Amino acid sequence: MNLIDAIKNGENKQIEFKVELPNSLVLAKTVIAFSNTGGGKIVIGINDNGEIIGINEDENIFELMDQITSIIYELCYPTILPDIYTMIIDDQLLLIIEVFRGNLIPYYLKNKGKNEGVYIRVGATNRKASFENILELERQKINVSYDQEINRSVELNSLDLGEISKRFAGIGKAFDLSAMKNLKLVVEENGSLFPTNGLLILLGVYEHVKIMCSRFKGTTMSTFLDRKEYSGDIFTQIDHAEMFIKNHIHLRSDIKGLQRVDYYEIPLEAIRESLVNAVVHRDYSNEGRDIKVGVYDDLINIVSPGGFPSTITSEDIINGRSEIRNKVIARVFKELNYIEQWGSGIRRIRTSCKDFGLKMPEIIEKGDYVDVCLFRESVFNEVVKETTLELTESEERIIKYLKTTQNKLTTKDAQTVINLGERRTREILKQMVEKGILKRVGNTTNAYYKMTDSERIY
Repeated sequence: MNLIDAIKNGENKQIEFKVELPNSLVLAKTVIAFSNTGGGKIVIGINDNGEIIGINEDENIFELMDQITSIIYELCYPTILPDIYTMIIDDQLLLIIEVFRGNLIPYYLKNKGKNEGVYIRVGATNRKASFENILELERQKINVSYDQEINRSVELNSLDLGEISKRFAGIGKAFDLSAMKNLKLVVEENGSLFPTNGLLILLGVYEHVKIMCSRFKGTTMSTFLDRKEYSGDIFTQIDHAEMFIKNHIHLRSDIKGLQRVDYYEIPLEAIRESLVNAVVHRDYSNEGRDIKVGVYDDLINIVSPGGFPSTITSEDIINGRSEIRNKVIARVFKELNYIEQWGSGIRRIRTSCKDFGLKMPEIIEKGDYVDVCLFRESVFNEVVKETTLELTESEERIIKYLKTTQNKLTTKDAQTVINLGERRTREILKQMVEKGILKRVGNTTNAYYKMTDSERIY
């Protein structure tokens, strides 16, 4: 995204506006936060509303650049080397400090030290890093994910591996010690086997590995209609969460020929992909939060702890870019065919909803969590509302008869089915033709009726 477009979109994880050069400490914290996260730009000459006002051209730009360089060098550690340059937009001079994600993370304020001086970028703000944040930065520096780390406090033989074994057996794959080592679910150390965090997460051993599901009345969280908490192995959690959603959204049926085809109002592919994404990509190092699923009258909301990986933006996600936070969990899900192709899940969610006539899903980073909204209202639903059929008892009997025969009904057949006289039966059949439920075939005494392909039962 070019700078002009970025300015129009407002402040976010990778851009911050300043009317003028901020004080030294504020500048240093922002530079450190960008270096520890995904890089970014500080644009001087723009107010908080995103209006380009420019900087004073009488000011010595070169002295200002030197001042910025000195502040960053004096206050930040390890050394950060940003690009500092000017740009003219709308005839206004802007000063840009472009900071790149560093290789020596975590960066911090020299006078505070690593324990107190680390900052990260969360949304459009700088946040002092917690101890867990600092550990995660240390892991990123050596390219090790949280789920790859060994847990020496849990004995491997105390774990019930039955559910994972069953999932692998179901697709004809072995789940023996060799497979577990290859998948980095266990690690051998000094002749002893230890589970990794990845295995313990998959088994749901940790208390925060759970999915909270709620059905709310209306479009707010003010009133609960139903609430469930799912723990245990992560695969069963997904199954239960999917069933919870299905129990609280509408099911419609199409009669095509002699076959009845059921459809949920939101495509199951979008629901499953959203749940799998939440489980595979959440931040498990954050032990104080869990995945939350909310079903409202107008949408399904799935909230997953942890923002996008540091260098990823919403635009990248939509374009199919993928960066894996949990390498062990992601690989197991890929082996079990929950993941078809890296980076394709979001595309499938969007495509399946679009094909259903639904409003395009929202997949947004909000601070340190990812918020997914699957909308329930659609163009198709509006058509359905207008054409919903209020079936009489006689009409229901006729349809039931057609579903259990060769989809062929004469007037005499209908008289027998609904136990009415010929005149009244013909009136009912005519009304069903006008409603689009039936169509008449032939115009002679040998005419008969059959169901239309588009007939729907609610």
